[in-house]
Amino acid sequence: MIPFFDARAGYLALQPALDAAVQRVLRSGILILGPEVAAFEQEFAAFVGAPHAVGVASGTDAITLALRALGVGPGDEVVTVANAGVPTVAAIRAALATPRFVDVQPGSLLMDPGRLPAVVNAHTRCIVPVHLYGQVAALEPIRAFARHHGLTVVEDCAHAHGARLHGQHVGTLGDVGCFSFYPTKNLGAFGDGGMCVTNRPEIAERLRMLRTYGFHGGDEHARVEGVNSRLDELQAAMLRVKLAQLPAALAARRRLARVYDAGLSAAYRRLPPETAGAEYAPHLYVIQSSERSRIVERLRQAEVGWRIHYPVPVHTMAAYAFLGYQAGDLPMTERAADTVLSLPLYPELSEAAVHQVIAVLGAPPQ
Repeated sequence: MIPFFDARAGYLALQPALDAAVQRVLRSGILILGPEVAAFEQEFAAFVGAPHAVGVASGTDAITLALRALGVGPGDEVVTVANAGVPTVAAIRAALATPRFVDVQPGSLLMDPGRLPAVVNAHTRCIVPVHLYGQVAALEPIRAFARHHGLTVVEDCAHAHGARLHGQHVGTLGDVGCFSFYPTKNLGAFGDGGMCVTNRPEIAERLRMLRTYGFHGGDEHARVEGVNSRLDELQAAMLRVKLAQLPAALAARRRLARVYDAGLSAAYRRLPPETAGAEYAPHLYVIQSSERSRIVERLRQAEVGWRIHYPVPVHTMAAYAFLGYQAGDLPMTERAADTVLSLPLYPELSEAAVHQVIAVLGAPPQ
């Protein structure tokens, strides 16, 4: 059996250092917003090249708090994509704003900046591009459009730890960058966790207040109504261990992605790993096929793990029917939901296992 993801292998690869980190926290007696969180925030900020990083409870919370810190709220609209799963949209709703969707580019399945003019109106406050699968969204035209229309940009970097554009890490190119540390991510915790990074000190200060009920030092309740969204000391300590190994882990992911590239039949359509000036940070290895169900059956029979990211576009979900979208409104998004398939890809996966997956896939079904 080849699992789609193996958390145990990730632990065993770093077991002595992870165990030591856990013991350090437990012996300290400090479990919430202590020295481990502060150190991890500093180290993660240095890794991405941002002056400010604020740890929160999840990647979804990171987006919600980023929007709130930028003043987004009731009556406002936030533009994003519908092919990146529910969390981004759920975060927008948690900020009491209304999501609006743009279709994606057929090649990369990332936000199509050419479609933004048809969506933006007087209620639009922010654009949330998603760096899906570890690719880099078209930030240059998106940022230019946002500046022209007086909008903010919040980058959803949940899939993209390590991705860069012209040498600059994603998350540092908009007003706020939001990262998830869900266990499967390029930098994954052993539970939930998230981070906001920003170049703007006033936004960082507001984020720190928002994550702790709006407190501003001591017991003073500050200018904002906040929530409880704190990255805990145990997760921060373990993430510090994994952050130190992240360059090597990314190198392993890139190496395995190249093995897939070289070995898969040319008839399989693979998402382009690079765009001009961008450095891909493979989170998922994704192929597309109109015969996906038959390919999945091959993988099932061979006990090879797989996932679909994501099988149902958000704009077609019953929970979001109130937004007024219908099937057919976002054709590229809907086609992607019917054709994408993610194959196993994580640093502990062996090249032999990748070759086994390639052999199972063989030629695409006709």
